[in-house]
Amino acid sequence: MNYITENLLTILILLPVFGAISVLGHSMFWKNESQAKWITLFWVVVNFVISLLLFGSSQLSANGFYFEKNVPWIEAINTNYHVGVDGLSFWLVILTTFIMPIAIISTWGAVEKRHTAFYVFLLLLESAMIGVFVSLDLLVFYLFFEASLVPMFFLIGIWGGANRIYSAVKFFIYTALGSLLMLVAIIALYYIYAAKMGTAGTFDYVLLVNAAKLGNLDLVGTTGTLLFFAFALAFSIKVPLFPVHTWLPDAHTDAPTAGSVILAAVLLKMGTYGLMRFNFTLFPEASREFAPIFITLAVIGIIYGALVAMVQTDVKRLVAYSSVSHMGFVILGMFSFTEQGMQGALYQMLNHGVSTGALFLLVGFIYERRHTRAISDFGGLANSMPLYATLFVFTAMSSVGLPFLNGFVGEFLIMLGMWKSHALTITSSVNWNYVATMFAGTGVIFAAVYLLWMIQRVFFGKITNAKNKGLSDLSWREIGLLAPLLFLMVYMGVYPTPFLNKAKETVVSIQQRVVGGEKGGSFEKAEVKTENQLKH
Repeated sequence: MNYITENLLTILILLPVFGAISVLGHSMFWKNESQAKWITLFWVVVNFVISLLLFGSSQLSANGFYFEKNVPWIEAINTNYHVGVDGLSFWLVILTTFIMPIAIISTWGAVEKRHTAFYVFLLLLESAMIGVFVSLDLLVFYLFFEASLVPMFFLIGIWGGANRIYSAVKFFIYTALGSLLMLVAIIALYYIYAAKMGTAGTFDYVLLVNAAKLGNLDLVGTTGTLLFFAFALAFSIKVPLFPVHTWLPDAHTDAPTAGSVILAAVLLKMGTYGLMRFNFTLFPEASREFAPIFITLAVIGIIYGALVAMVQTDVKRLVAYSSVSHMGFVILGMFSFTEQGMQGALYQMLNHGVSTGALFLLVGFIYERRHTRAISDFGGLANSMPLYATLFVFTAMSSVGLPFLNGFVGEFLIMLGMWKSHALTITSSVNWNYVATMFAGTGVIFAAVYLLWMIQRVFFGKITNAKNKGLSDLSWREIGLLAPLLFLMVYMGVYPTPFLNKAKETVVSIQQRVVGGEKGGSFEKAEVKTENQLKH
């Protein structure tokens, strides 16, 4: 057991790789691809069970991480295999291992060709995603970040919809371009550290942050701005943040159901995680300086995503644009630089993974029956599929943010944090933080509009298409897939305390780092300045 706990994160990364090798070996020697799904399911379930050992974390390392492991990897360039988890990455690792078995089981009967390759790519994708969230060496992080692109590219390009090649190439070009700029910034940090510290360069995140805290790296001014935006562009594309979001609706629309679930639940969170982990801690000055830009883009994304979702004729594309809107809330909460807003942002990452992942599952269920996602092809489905309609409405209410469901907690904390924020404090008599919060709040209203209007057209009224009369309701397998997600929607909405407490210490430390000190730093000064202006 000691060996497992000492190498827990490495095991979580490597088990899916071993699973991929076993799937390939079975296909080569037994020539039976039909068993690939069962072998894959075994490995992802084992990985989820092992990931639960993370809850036993009690010994914090000197660097503030649990299960930290730091060993030399490529000594010539002074890069280490350095991994660890804290309150920020903990829940994202758990979300990844939790969502994978659900995604795998959702493929039952949906994959019609190249079963072995399909499941190999899913397993390799899980390994890369976990690697992203636990890497504490920037070069290792970059390698995992890039590695996650390849399996998803093939999942969309081979098993996707009618425009799969276009969508896969667009997805790859957008995300790879941003990643290359981030690589340039990582190399620049390596040489800046060497020049400023008078030692060998390093990619180690902990060493870089500690040096930045002491002011030894001088990551301010033009240098800090350029490095900040190199990282921020890569992460903004991954989120995706308006206006670099256009790859997402196409990728979601053409991805297979399992791909859409993983993309929504996990892959998008790499962007928001990266911003909070690297941009906020390495470049706090630039983060504060350019917060108004990101808040403005977040608000635009919230409203734009909701309005475009409202006019969609394809159910899956509607859910895809809702992701643009919901991820805008996450960015808004992060750049509020308040504890409530940043806690709400992290919580909303988890909420989005649960609720939107469930919506994509539900859309996949009906597509398997009717082979269409056009809203006009449905109508009155509640008559032939009452259980399906009930669970769809319940999941939609979670996405809208109905009180006592998970979406409400995250959005409420984000808007509360933004209302109290001073990230938009400028020399004006207008408190723009209030304005941003009120505009963002309209996104909740619009979400109710586009989801309820879609539900009305798809589920209620008379059955207008004869093909919808004989549709079978949810099977036990489909109910079992949705059950844990539905449970979490309620549990996280009623009792969010365990989730928030686990992340609190890390979120507060990042928040204090970015605002310039425990008492608010430059934002506290900005608040006093604005209050004095209002008095005069």
